[in-house]
Amino acid sequence: MSLLGSMKVSSSALTAERMRMDLIADNISNAGTTRTPQGGAYRRKLAVLEAMADGGVRVANVAQDPAPLKEIHDPSHPHADARGMVQMPNVEIVKEMVDLITASRSYEANITAFNAAKGMAMRALDIGRAG
Repeated sequence: MSLLGSMKVSSSALTAERMRMDLIADNISNAGTTRTPQGGAYRRKLAVLEAMADGGVRVANVAQDPAPLKEIHDPSHPHADARGMVQMPNVEIVKEMVDLITASRSYEANITAFNAAKGMAMRALDIGRAG
């Protein structure tokens, strides 16, 4: 793979990880949302990554986590049903924070790889000019 090709792969991974971090931020900010515009409690969103033919990666789809929604008993809540139960999002803050750290580390690793390839390309240009 060429230096520019490796930079393209790192760049695609940076884009995918950024979207993953954005989805995690949405999940955290909606951890208490009991009603969405579509109705019902917020469902956790997940980035579905897909390998590309050129070696990169992309977000192929944003899926909803199929895990069941949580239910709490709070008859005074405005969204409580006849039994006094409220459906809460299937978001676990601790899990989201772990996923955020993982995505952030992956993002940093891809920046390091991108910068290394960029440095090698610049050095190759310097050698070409000197020779």
